[in-house]
Amino acid sequence: MKDLKVVELASVLAGPSVGMFFAELGAGVIKIENKTTGGDVTRQWKLPSENPNAPYSAYWCSVNWGKKILQKDLNDDVDRREVLELIRQADVVISNFRGAAATRLGMDAASLRKMNPRLVVGSITGFPEGDKRPAYDVVLQAEAGFLYMNGEPGRQPVKMPVALIDLLAAHQLKEGILLALLERERSGQGASITVSLLEAAIASLANQATNWLMAGHIPTRMGNLHPNIAPYGEIFHCADDCELVLAVGNDKQFAQLCQVIGLPHLATDERFATNQARLHHRQALMAALTPAFRQCHSHHLLDRLVEAGVPAARIRNMQQVFELPVAQNMILEDELPDGKVGRRVRTVAFSEG
Repeated sequence: MKDLKVVELASVLAGPSVGMFFAELGAGVIKIENKTTGGDVTRQWKLPSENPNAPYSAYWCSVNWGKKILQKDLNDDVDRREVLELIRQADVVISNFRGAAATRLGMDAASLRKMNPRLVVGSITGFPEGDKRPAYDVVLQAEAGFLYMNGEPGRQPVKMPVALIDLLAAHQLKEGILLALLERERSGQGASITVSLLEAAIASLANQATNWLMAGHIPTRMGNLHPNIAPYGEIFHCADDCELVLAVGNDKQFAQLCQVIGLPHLATDERFATNQARLHHRQALMAALTPAFRQCHSHHLLDRLVEAGVPAARIRNMQQVFELPVAQNMILEDELPDGKVGRRVRTVAFSEG
């Protein structure tokens, strides 16, 4: 990827995360920010604890590592020509223009590929054509059913704690661009790839979609619980006040769980002997398991569960996550404009070799 040249005309999260993906792989990525508005809007999305005068935010840093940043006004003829010259020499352009803005600026895929036939143009849109709503993530989570499903029974819907739809769309766009680059090696021709945030969200509904399409089941708010498996997502408090979550996927794992916590008879109880039976008697199962967890220390119990092949985990906060060696190895650092060290997590989670 070291010879790949990418021009990023996108802002916020989805498009910039694609640009950072290529930067992490060694591509030369030039990010164009709107100098008339002070740059990418996420520069101003600061936590209360952040310096209000800093030219960046932690949010902005999360997807803008390894890029050369240029402030340009695309409505200015000189600036626009400079950007078009960069695109003329580029391999990939990433954009998320709204409505007819791209065409008005001469930055639409057709115009750019006419100027540079080998160019791969990756575009992110929000909604299908004609829907003019700004495509903020929580709006997409609502439209695609995620918000309706997420949360506790009998309580209000809860959004995902990260902009999940943006990230799902980014992965779709990465895949499309990579396939287009592969095809270009064979044909010599570029391509136009467009990803809709709404379609990316719907494409990610997975089993929840087929539960409706094939079984007529409308997923409702179940908290952490899984509609098809039990105990899966149940949280148990241990003697040291730590919390463990279970992800028991089959009857053998359930029998092993019962052995570890000293309740082997539950594995043959007709209410719990099969996964479907456990789904029907979920509350009774929770009541039967809870006292045993309360008597155990989380670290000792987790070690025994892991040894027995029972999927389980300690619930970690962000500080505890980055105490893990694997998380430490995924931290990227650089020097920010004010001399401070920026730290964020890698978006590339695969390795070669």
